[in-house]
Amino acid sequence: MLRAVFRNSVVKFERAFSTAALPAPNTNPEVFYTGIFINNEWHKSSSGKTFKTLDPATGQVIAEVQEGDKADIDIAVKAAAEAFKLGSPWRCTDASERGHLLYRLADLLDRDRVYLASLETWDNGKPYTAAYAFDVPAAVKVLRYFAGWADKNHGKTVPLDGDYFSYTRHEPVGVCGQIIPWNFPILMATWKLGPALATGNVVILKPAEQTPLTALYIAHLVKEAGFPAGVVNVVPGYGQAGAALVQHHGVDKVAFTGSTEVGKLIQQGAGQSNLKRITLELGGKSPNIILSDTDLDYAVEQAHFGLFFNMGQCCCAGSRTFVEDSIYDEFVERSAVRAKNRTVGNPFDLSVEQGPQVDEEQLTKILGLIGSGKKQGAKLVAGGSRHGDRGYFVQPTVFADVEDNMTIAKEEIFGPVQQILRFKKLDELIERANNTDYGLAAAVFTKDIDKAMHLVQGIRAGTIWVNCYNVLGSQAPFGGFKMSGNGRELGEYGLEAYTEVKSVVVKIPQKNS
Repeated sequence: MLRAVFRNSVVKFERAFSTAALPAPNTNPEVFYTGIFINNEWHKSSSGKTFKTLDPATGQVIAEVQEGDKADIDIAVKAAAEAFKLGSPWRCTDASERGHLLYRLADLLDRDRVYLASLETWDNGKPYTAAYAFDVPAAVKVLRYFAGWADKNHGKTVPLDGDYFSYTRHEPVGVCGQIIPWNFPILMATWKLGPALATGNVVILKPAEQTPLTALYIAHLVKEAGFPAGVVNVVPGYGQAGAALVQHHGVDKVAFTGSTEVGKLIQQGAGQSNLKRITLELGGKSPNIILSDTDLDYAVEQAHFGLFFNMGQCCCAGSRTFVEDSIYDEFVERSAVRAKNRTVGNPFDLSVEQGPQVDEEQLTKILGLIGSGKKQGAKLVAGGSRHGDRGYFVQPTVFADVEDNMTIAKEEIFGPVQQILRFKKLDELIERANNTDYGLAAAVFTKDIDKAMHLVQGIRAGTIWVNCYNVLGSQAPFGGFKMSGNGRELGEYGLEAYTEVKSVVVKIPQKNS
């Protein structure tokens, strides 16, 4: 009975977005901000160039956005450095007040939840139900979580030999360049801004060129919340702007979320300037392991959610689903039925589970990888083609009989394509799960705690879920092993990347006897 209640309340998590009583979306939200945000003011690009941001559901232009480049990054870094100087309003702001500012920013995001979710849906293509019920409230929680840390990230007193008093100070790193991806624009902006601002840093945020609009609106909310000029700057643009930020000698730290390919370039570029600090949250090819003793209905639904959520555009997606031999055929059959029943269409429709991919480039890449799966002998049991003839939609796709050496089992597809692999022995599973360049996440579904803990210890990944998937909270750190990146975001661990530790040693005068 308890299991049935649990299943009904939890495994329908994704579907619950469409059945909850949500306020109606704004299907044509007004775009208020398309400029470059520096020193709490809006600017045109130095070059005079703009770029188009598109509605991925139709391919039509939403707005023309100012295209920042190296010259604009230079201006933004100068503004941020000025805001970081000793004696500046920001450096004189009490730690508790930094927390209050973050709380205010969180409240403003919550106030404008319908608008932000609608704008995100329009610019990104994710269902409004998901943007409203997950992305915006999760972003609010992140800001509130780090607001609470603002006056608690403190040093220690350290016993030292001799007549000395020693203590440590936790100080901000300085000017932080932050580059966010297009799959979760609102949420990733707060993952970056929250810990940086809580610890007293200043920021130049560069949103993805595919989805700049919500980051620019958040910039407006930063000013409304009362942050001093220059503390947060937002420069939209292409890779040239990102490269200029990474290579700028005035930037002390870079945080990047995106592809492993670009992460490598960022690491190289940062080393060419001032050996700045770097945190990278990169790609994944995460194993999702289904043992035969699991609740099959629950595991099928969770594996579906773990892969297809956000149109498969999740770095931690469970894209290698390993299923034990004795339940393999039934798992495949049920997974195919679930994929075929997945609703695809207009992301503003509250009954839709899956919207379009973010752009035509992603659509083409995904369809190409689906083609490679067919060619290399994987068995297509659902989907496999473009959905419709307008926008960038892909059918929910499921492959069975996938082998470890196939391209779809090795490369990050970043789309709604589930690959189901068979295994027989638990001992071989750890080696197969780890046989990848990535190590971002993994999951295990089983009723046997001993087997679960054995796999948890053996699999090299930054997050491992047991009997659940995609459970992310502000309190728990997130990041990867191997080519999935370095450093951690969220939780107390997320403060470390934005904190310098300074040792202070004071000579204690001794009275002459």
